[in-house]
Amino acid sequence: MSQKSPSQKKKYRAGVFGDIYSVMMLPKELEIEKDVSVSVPSPLELRSQLPDFKAAFQDFMKVREVREFLSGALAGAMTKAVLAPLETIRTRMVVGVGSKNISGSFIEVIEQQGWQGLWAGNGINMLRIIPTQAIELGTFECVKRAMTTAQEKWSQEECPKVQIGPLSLSFSLSWISPVAVAGAAAGVVSTLACHPLEVLKDRLTVSHDVYPSLSIAISKIYKEGGIGAFYAGISPTLIGMLPYSTCYYFMYETLKKKYCNSKNKRSLNRPEMLALGALAGFTASTISFPLEVARKRLMVGALQGKCPPHMAAALAEVIREEGLMGLYRGWGASCLKVMPSSGITWMFYEAWKDILLPLKPGPI
Repeated sequence: MSQKSPSQKKKYRAGVFGDIYSVMMLPKELEIEKDVSVSVPSPLELRSQLPDFKAAFQDFMKVREVREFLSGALAGAMTKAVLAPLETIRTRMVVGVGSKNISGSFIEVIEQQGWQGLWAGNGINMLRIIPTQAIELGTFECVKRAMTTAQEKWSQEECPKVQIGPLSLSFSLSWISPVAVAGAAAGVVSTLACHPLEVLKDRLTVSHDVYPSLSIAISKIYKEGGIGAFYAGISPTLIGMLPYSTCYYFMYETLKKKYCNSKNKRSLNRPEMLALGALAGFTASTISFPLEVARKRLMVGALQGKCPPHMAAALAEVIREEGLMGLYRGWGASCLKVMPSSGITWMFYEAWKDILLPLKPGPI
């Protein structure tokens, strides 16, 4: 039996699907020589490149507005964690639950619920304050920059004019305060976005027995009035927020600018931020506090079986039952909470901005 010579031998090569399905014979002259320097992929090898999430996240975090939002969120969370007991006492006094003085309300909460009662609703409060402060402070910075840029642009160019017969109207932005507009916008935007969380926080704080947990509160409120129930009191909230937010930011920025100019310095130190923030919070709270009382009455009025139909009715009800001084019931507790809260918030916010936005071009 003759044997084939090596030149006549044919090599067996597996097909694409391996020797289980097919075998094809390749002549030696058609055999592909393997190059050790070239990597030949397997026929079934799937090649795909995942997005570089790390690089995308780093680019996202470089955006100035993102860092300002993050600074606001961190400042709000740290502030509320420290001042939750004062928030609890203030809310109870404003809506007329329990004792009418700060010390009595403090003792009453401890006797009924223990020390943990001072942090009642703090979980939802933390969930509320993080997005609220992020949106509020971030919106304030964005709108302030946009308004300032528009004013500078319009001052360099001719202002738009409207000619109505012999009457010529010139539109100028020089009389508008960018800080005041930004403050009002910050309050409105954050309120619209986070009002349901405010409603949940108040229910958990005032009626812990009726709403022992967040999930139960969400379920009961939804059953009582659907989605609209989460926006109970939104109109008086917006009405009350406008003067408070406008005054709050305007006072802080104005005091900050004047103080820095008088001391010939570019920025405030931490104690100065704390003091000016507290003063701004005190002023804004004092001006808008009657509206805050009416707002709280409308938001939790359903719990007591009497809910005024609108803000004017709520104010009239308070005056009829408690006199004019009733409009400032809980004002002391509110200032006790608002002043340190405002000061600490600005202190933490500016500190986080120094960390996340180390370069601050331009004047204050």
